[in-house]
Amino acid sequence: MKPERIGAGIREELGRFGPAGAIADVVTAWPKAAGESIARNAWPARIGRDGTLHVATSSSAWAFELGLLAEELTTRLEEALGARAPKSLRFAPGPLPETGTPGPETRRNRAPNVTDQHLQAGEELAASIEDGNLRKLVARAAAASLASARDDRLV
Repeated sequence: MKPERIGAGIREELGRFGPAGAIADVVTAWPKAAGESIARNAWPARIGRDGTLHVATSSSAWAFELGLLAEELTTRLEEALGARAPKSLRFAPGPLPETGTPGPETRRNRAPNVTDQHLQAGEELAASIEDGNLRKLVARAAAASLASARDDRLV
């Protein structure tokens, strides 16, 4: 029995995912064509044989909203990619790539950087509280809150 080469079989299987290199072009163009807000909540997943770009979204609400914007997004991708642009778009909830910058959830879980200034301001805010234990707790909470407010500001 003569061994068979597997190259043709691999090419056939890879062909199920769309034209070679097309998804890489779309992924490169997506953030600018879609815009920052959309790119954080929707990301190209694959290109079907019929040229449809399947886009994973962070929720069904995003999938619905982007379905309404599909024509505009297709036009933007055509402007960016020309003939390599997908023919149509389809949105569905699915996994998104991890981002390199922490999102609001990550920032909220991080301990605030409380400085002596924050502690002093917290003590001043709580000074009128008669109960000593309660005054200390409120002062610490106020200091942490003041530090968090500063940490959450976008630069």
